[in-house]
Amino acid sequence: MGVKLWIQMMMVVMFVFIKGTFAQNTSWSRVAKPECEERCGSLVVPYPFGIGPNCSAYETMEIYCDYSSNPPKAFSSKLNYDGNNLEVLNISLKAGTIRINYPITSTDCTNRSAAAINVYLDRPFTYSNTENRFTFMGCNYIALLSSTTAYASNSSQFEIGGCVSSCGPSLKKKDNSCFGINCCQTKFPPSSTSVEPAILSVVNTSLSGNCSEGPIYSFIVDQNWFGKLDDIYSVQTMETVPAVLNWRTYGRHCQSFLGNETFSNRSLTLCGINTLCTNQGLCSCIEGYEGNPYLLDGCQDIDECTIFEPGTSLKRNRCAHLCINTPGSYTCSCRDGWRLVANFYCLEVDDRVKKAAIIVIIATCAGLVVLLAAMVWLYKVIRRRNIRRREEKFFKRNGGLLLLQHVSSSQGNVETNKLFTSKELEKATDRYNIDRIVGQGGQGTVYKGMLTDGRIVAVKKSKIEDESKLEQFINEVVILSQINHRNVVKLHGCCLQTEVPLLVYEFIPNGTLMQYIHEENEYFPLTWDVRLRVATEVGGALYYLLVY
Repeated sequence: MGVKLWIQMMMVVMFVFIKGTFAQNTSWSRVAKPECEERCGSLVVPYPFGIGPNCSAYETMEIYCDYSSNPPKAFSSKLNYDGNNLEVLNISLKAGTIRINYPITSTDCTNRSAAAINVYLDRPFTYSNTENRFTFMGCNYIALLSSTTAYASNSSQFEIGGCVSSCGPSLKKKDNSCFGINCCQTKFPPSSTSVEPAILSVVNTSLSGNCSEGPIYSFIVDQNWFGKLDDIYSVQTMETVPAVLNWRTYGRHCQSFLGNETFSNRSLTLCGINTLCTNQGLCSCIEGYEGNPYLLDGCQDIDECTIFEPGTSLKRNRCAHLCINTPGSYTCSCRDGWRLVANFYCLEVDDRVKKAAIIVIIATCAGLVVLLAAMVWLYKVIRRRNIRRREEKFFKRNGGLLLLQHVSSSQGNVETNKLFTSKELEKATDRYNIDRIVGQGGQGTVYKGMLTDGRIVAVKKSKIEDESKLEQFINEVVILSQINHRNVVKLHGCCLQTEVPLLVYEFIPNGTLMQYIHEENEYFPLTWDVRLRVATEVGGALYYLLVY
């Protein structure tokens, strides 16, 4: 039961994937305007052309589909000859051409003027002078051509040349040549909207002429199709032959099919997203995209990793191993054990090379770690040395040498452990945190601190602006360090390694004597007995200092 359920789930996943892929390809390959027919029989009708009203960019590009024919046939709604619409055989967006069935004009000697009938083109169509040739079949005649080009404001025509066809041994010679023997051809200028022949007889310039040469034929034909005929004279039995018309946009940015507007907005364009306007006046998808460039989102990204070249079994990418599709392009990568070379190719990596590369990488990383550790160690050594030098400098400047002399001459009365280091006092006062300040005055700032042995002390940052007073300061430190009386604040020591000297006193938590005398305190009332005891102990302390 479990295996069956697993198989069903896999089939559902594959169906969803295939459906999504098909839907994506359908959207990507759509060429007609939304909600418009794309095909008329075997003919694909891409926008800016369209089947029916409101499906084309311009009314002359509207296609009529005759569904009564089997298969259905497509006709141009605006291109017609003698009241009949011309059949459309092919539409090319890339070349900017439309292939139609062009009528063959034939006449006998009784009505030569019928050969002068021509199909007049309207915007945006012109005759292709590269794909087409004007062709005349007959002999002893001159075919003179007149043309109107590029929708001139007036209807005047001018002669552009012609060709001469003389009689040969046989009118029905099947040598596929049309170079002046029973048949002649000529080119005409680009952007022609009408090509009209005038047929003149070489024997008799009057159009009535004699009838010994037989009927004559004139038409515009796709030279590529005409040159592949087994018998060029077989066209004499046809009513139409293929001819190619050009269609182009106008404006530097492919802004219109009409060609008579003034374009003030340069951002206006007939081209969609991911497109460009070519120098031939056609919209084209940029590299890496395909589709109809005249639809807004007609140009879609080509998945070079899965799509094959048209008519081949080769994919559109040059990757030797793995392909990763990106918008408008792709990137290549290689399987494990291979490395990418020149963006597309893969080169197998030798095991010895791989091991050597790993060793080099490990050695490089180890070297970087050792170098970094050495740099950190060197930085610390230099920093400690600079700190030590600075402390020695401050120690000498603050009278440290003088203090040491007093210590050595006092025969051990001053304890050397009362010289605190700057690091000890920084730690005791939390780097002289502003919250540790308990008093400030003219002589300095006092901080509350705690030593490593747990003693609470008061650290005073002294202000010595005159270096001449350093000797007096040191003498006071020596004297105060030797005083040991219960009513005199004890000096624990000092620090001379800082910018200004630091004195470390015994911390008195209950405030100063002045505060006790002058500020009322309900918890410690100042009775007569208390006052007498304070005076007695102050007097004893002063006597001790005077005697000492």
